Amino acid sequence: MQKDVSGKVKKVVIIGPECTGKSELSEYLADHFNTVWVREYAREYLDNLSRPYGAEDLLIIAQGQIGLENKMTSMANNVLFCDTDLYVIKIWSYFKYGYCDQRILDAISQRRCDLYLLTYIDIPWVNDPLREHPDQREKLYSLYLKEMQNQSVPFVEIRGSRQDRRELATAVVKELLNDEMPRAK
Repeated sequence: MQKDVSGKVKKVVIIGPECTGKSELSEYLADHFNTVWVREYAREYLDNLSRPYGAEDLLIIAQGQIGLENKMTSMANNVLFCDTDLYVIKIWSYFKYGYCDQRILDAISQRRCDLYLLTYIDIPWVNDPLREHPDQREKLYSLYLKEMQNQSVPFVEIRGSRQDRRELATAVVKELLNDEMPRAK
């Protein structure tokens, strides 16, 4: 796996179950803070896959996500927003297959993030051919919450209307950029 090249750029990852507004929030924050954001590599990869995906594809997706993060870091203006990261792949791998490739777990320990924004499931589900398990959103959210609670990087739960989410996320990112530790909200 590639190394983390983020250096002095602050990295904020928007994380959470499927269909919880991660991409929309990533794009909004990047625009608001005049910077760039990293799209979810899994979408691009799966859109171009001519067969059902399997556990072995998750390592390729992880490598692609790291590559996109590294590429976009060089274009970032003080802060980089990431629509998901390797924790998403880890959680999905355990949820769907019961295990996670050790190389993904090792890469997680080598990556740096300054803040996680954990999106809640209070946005209505929108059907999409790449989305699975609309009836498992609460269970998946619990897995994400537990994962965030068990790692050392600060995280803030993002809930409510799209406007509420934008306002809260903007406020905590401003705290981060002012070298203040974002407070759980």
